[in-house]
Amino acid sequence: MFAVYASAPNPDDPLSALEQGERPDPEVADGWVEVDVRAASLNMHDVFTLRGVGISEDRFPMILGCDGAGVLDDGTDVVIHSVVPSPGWVADETLDPRRTLLTELHPGTFAQRVAIPARNALAKPASLSWAEAACMGTAWLTAYRMLFVRSGLRPGQTMLVQGASGGVASALTALGAAAGLRVWVTGTSEDKRAVAEGQGADATFEPGVRLPERVDGVFETVGRATWSHSVKSLKPGGVIVISGATSGDATAAELQHVFFRQLRVVGSTMGTRDELADLLAFCEQKQIRPLVGTQLPLESAREGFEAMIEGRTAGKIVFAR
Repeated sequence: MFAVYASAPNPDDPLSALEQGERPDPEVADGWVEVDVRAASLNMHDVFTLRGVGISEDRFPMILGCDGAGVLDDGTDVVIHSVVPSPGWVADETLDPRRTLLTELHPGTFAQRVAIPARNALAKPASLSWAEAACMGTAWLTAYRMLFVRSGLRPGQTMLVQGASGGVASALTALGAAAGLRVWVTGTSEDKRAVAEGQGADATFEPGVRLPERVDGVFETVGRATWSHSVKSLKPGGVIVISGATSGDATAAELQHVFFRQLRVVGSTMGTRDELADLLAFCEQKQIRPLVGTQLPLESAREGFEAMIEGRTAGKIVFAR
């Protein structure tokens, strides 16, 4: 079958490890199902895989793609949950120390077909297109857990999203607006700030500027470039929820601000299968649509990877058949 895959880890030049061509059909183990993939979205995790982060060298070549949507053999339209717990684990799968994501141990969704555990196939809402459904399992699920499970924020409070136009940031903006929070967003360009406004942001700002007032919560996926601003933007008792650090680790923890103003720093990773089900229901109830910025055929995957690495994003990058 045709697939897009990482041939070997390359920390310095990840695009040189990106290949496309024929790969073996998926092996469907007991309790697993095969999905005919109709669309799959690109995540920074796929770039990390090309660099060799989170995957051992002996697992290459590896088909890329954490999430997607497609059709089961019985004709059921499904959204894919990409977190695979270890055998016998029954609690929150994000806390399983032996959990994996698709592309870390098992081949991913940038292929004509993919095998996943049966419980990881959730019914696709009819209101979502294939491309929109393909955005849900990673970026939107990450945002849902950050906001509704980890932050403790309530409708009416003010949240700041760092880094407009990325997949998680766009999802946080749309979900926060739908849930009745006042949503502020930073973005590096007028175009990216306009994207956030289109997703429901109440106000947008250039990175690092002094805000009109301090906020109740900050949502971080950027890291070093925005961390100091995030800490200084919080009210006493406020919370930072962090699920990534695309610009690298913060050079200083700003501990004096953290302890003196009694701030909370909360980590968040992906989400559970049940949280994905709740996210799909919430989006259907509120008629929320993921922002698909670029849609390409899988054969043009390199173009999508180049855009992500260069920061040319305005919503999700999706590969669709």
